[in-house]
Amino acid sequence: MEIKRVVAGIYGANCYIIMDKKTKEAVVIDPGGDVDDIEKAINSIDANVKYILLTHGHLDHTSGVAELKKIFNVPVCISKKDDELIACGTQLYGPLLEGEADIHIKEGDVFSVGEISIRCIETPGHTPGGMSFIIDGKSVFTGDTLFYGSIGRTDLEGGDFDILINSITKKLMSLDDNIIVYPGHGPQSTIMNEKNNNPFLKNK
Repeated sequence: MEIKRVVAGIYGANCYIIMDKKTKEAVVIDPGGDVDDIEKAINSIDANVKYILLTHGHLDHTSGVAELKKIFNVPVCISKKDDELIACGTQLYGPLLEGEADIHIKEGDVFSVGEISIRCIETPGHTPGGMSFIIDGKSVFTGDTLFYGSIGRTDLEGGDFDILINSITKKLMSLDDNIIVYPGHGPQSTIMNEKNNNPFLKNK
């Protein structure tokens, strides 16, 4: 598996390209802007994009979706709750597409990309429909739910601190300690590092 990170958009969100080296099939997670840079990164590894996956609906993670979909003509996947907030024009959500996303993802959904298995888990709190993606039991892409040494903000529309903490402690901290955490902003971490050092998770 090959993972490329592109820091995209005016808010510096992490867009990830995850490719199966054997088949060259790939997914793009959270294209938040700077589509030229994302397209260049995809072409640099000769990736065959199969899906665009979104951890949540905030504009810093979705602003490049429509343009990228036009280029690669692949399904866009997001939770129904966040897709509905985008459709309603909720502040700081979207833009996404005209109409709704191609696929509404939920807990337990699995995407196969080449020999890579991507499992969806619901991790609401930052947004009502926040999702994380576990890849082959070795990596988890957490969007704005969990960061290196921090957690997502909950003061925006649909945010809820208690729900966010529950998502992290029940869903993410129960994963294997060695799983690498790829967040929506900033550097990567591990589950063990966040258990031991994240100040928001002390005594949780």
